[in-house]
Amino acid sequence: MSSMTIGPIANTATDPSERSALLFWMIFTGLSIFAVVLLWRFGLIHLMLTSDRTYISSVIAVLYILTCGHCFLRTRAIAREGAAARRCRAVLAAPDGSKVLDASASALPRGLVRDHIESLVTKAAAQDYRPVDQTLLLRTLADRLRGSNGFGAFVSDTLMKLGLLGTIIGFIIMLAPIAGLDAADKVAMRSSMGLMSDGMAVAMYTTLAGLVGSILVRIQYYMLDSATQRVFSDAVVLTETYVTPVLERKGAGTPS
Repeated sequence: MSSMTIGPIANTATDPSERSALLFWMIFTGLSIFAVVLLWRFGLIHLMLTSDRTYISSVIAVLYILTCGHCFLRTRAIAREGAAARRCRAVLAAPDGSKVLDASASALPRGLVRDHIESLVTKAAAQDYRPVDQTLLLRTLADRLRGSNGFGAFVSDTLMKLGLLGTIIGFIIMLAPIAGLDAADKVAMRSSMGLMSDGMAVAMYTTLAGLVGSILVRIQYYMLDSATQRVFSDAVVLTETYVTPVLERKGAGTPS
């Protein structure tokens, strides 16, 4: 995710927007598994694995499965951060919610948003509650929320390049017999044609596996980045609405 922008946030504490990210991931993964079962049922996956003598397609499949596990863990973590942010909003929006900030926000639900609010309270106290600029703290929060989301882009690019590597190796296998080919030797011709067919199979199957794997990984991490962006947007509006005004009123000497 190259940048974080402020978007619409939940209007109520029961909004399931971040929780739905995990549901969308499960639906997408379920559809992917269903497609794999169908391909296996018709023997296409078995044909790909047996035709690829370089095993690059198998490596791509293993990397894809591991990446799906990583995406699930990151999506679950973001879903939990979203739930914690909504609980923080509910606490601060209560009639006496501003009193929570008197205790350095330690009473708020645990999460990165609470850590950000605690940092805001500490910074405001250190500068005698003058107007608080949270730009740098928001950058830190954005980086912490993103975490290892960039792993998805890395794997997507790696899968694509593995597919291209298989394409090159396949063409090498396919073209290698041509150098010593004797048109008069029918046995050598049959053997060469078989090697050329094997090379073409390697090139096509590895390219297909790399492209499909890369696209599917991109889709998963796009959904993850969207959920992360919503949590960040919620945190920005939450602090600007319920936290910084209270801290600035303390600096003005008025009761909060």
